[in-house]
Amino acid sequence: MTKPLVLLSAALLLSPPLQAQIIQRQLGEFDFKLGTSASRSMAQGLISPSAIGSFHGGLDFTHPSGWYFGQYAPSMGLTPTSTLQLDNYLGYKHHFDNSLGYEVGLIHYSYPEISGRDRYAMYGGLSLLGSKLGGALNDNPDNRIGTLFADLGQLPLLDVGVTVKLAHHRLGTPYTIGDGRQVDSFNDWSLKLSRSWLGLDLNLIYSNSDLSGGGCAAYAGINSYCDGMLTFKAQRSFF
Repeated sequence: MTKPLVLLSAALLLSPPLQAQIIQRQLGEFDFKLGTSASRSMAQGLISPSAIGSFHGGLDFTHPSGWYFGQYAPSMGLTPTSTLQLDNYLGYKHHFDNSLGYEVGLIHYSYPEISGRDRYAMYGGLSLLGSKLGGALNDNPDNRIGTLFADLGQLPLLDVGVTVKLAHHRLGTPYTIGDGRQVDSFNDWSLKLSRSWLGLDLNLIYSNSDLSGGGCAAYAGINSYCDGMLTFKAQRSFF
């Protein structure tokens, strides 16, 4: 999808008449969604998170056969400090019954304004009794990533959603840090607790990696920071 179409989507998301309204339409045989957060269950656990303060949004098309495709922009590059990023995905989802299903797909991460940074990831997972368990393999030769994630749904009584993500990174070229040691692989992880309150989406996120000190110079993982970090984020959607 071209940048003008993405910016058109952003205009739709931010236009005042659409506030407090979910945009969902039937386009032929496809169910169409336009939103400020990712619509897809498995892909949502793998697309890049939205940068704080960025404009973001996405499109999603679903066919009754189970095939779907869409695009999510974690950053639309509308500010001088942000870069346009597009996460395009194609997948298939099937439910055997209300308690069991599976999903497989492919994600293309692209940066139209920066050459040489495009990469792909294959993903798949199971939906079981309201929980989602999945994984992905990223083909980026500079940093091959295997990711596991679990969306455990809402905890009873507390009404808090729990999401866990763990990734193993293998660098294509070992990184030499200041004391001469080399880093050729590392792990990172995150735990997110989420809850809706008075129209706000509240998220408490703990993230960390097994790198520390000078080794953090080699870090380029799923989290914003190498060291242990506790983040609280409150977000209100326009609709």
